[in-house]
Amino acid sequence: MYYNLSISEYKLTEKPAYIIVMSGGGIPSESGLMRTYRAAELANKLPYTKIIVTMPGDTTDTNSACYLMKKELIIRGISKTRILFENKGANTRSQALAVQEMLPNNPPIIIVSSPEHIYRSLKTFKKAGLTNLTGKAAFPTPVKASFLFNDQDLGGNNTILNIGNNTQLRYQFWSHLKFQIIVYREYTAIFFYKLNGWI
Repeated sequence: MYYNLSISEYKLTEKPAYIIVMSGGGIPSESGLMRTYRAAELANKLPYTKIIVTMPGDTTDTNSACYLMKKELIIRGISKTRILFENKGANTRSQALAVQEMLPNNPPIIIVSSPEHIYRSLKTFKKAGLTNLTGKAAFPTPVKASFLFNDQDLGGNNTILNIGNNTQLRYQFWSHLKFQIIVYREYTAIFFYKLNGWI
């Protein structure tokens, strides 16, 4: 369910003109940092694009989340002349409407957001009139190092289950519990947006 929310059913048939970075939890936060990181990565591959940061706040205040998102993009090699702000919208719907006002000619855009937020973002922007779009999920990169260990080498109580070689139990189980919360929250938001006619 988590992965399905991250897939864009829309594909661009022309070069994107804009990369839209959805706000997330600000900077520093997991969502804010991952979204700006992936947006910068994409923008470095597409140097002709402009980037729109959709984070409410004062764009001149060096402590504001929107300014810090811009700073993250610059740290990652993006020229400040390429970065624009949509700093009024307080949720995905209002951000989509504000971006549509900024881009009245329906240019090709890529929306960068957290994996679970891609589906709702695309549907919301499309409903707002920006139909020439696709999405890029800001997945983290998995660690390639081995996390296996021998419990007995670590000492302690050796009478309980040996879990050193069981990454499914040690990591996957806990990750899936977290994903359940994320997915249920997002499906609730999708249901709310549908009730309001926003998607």
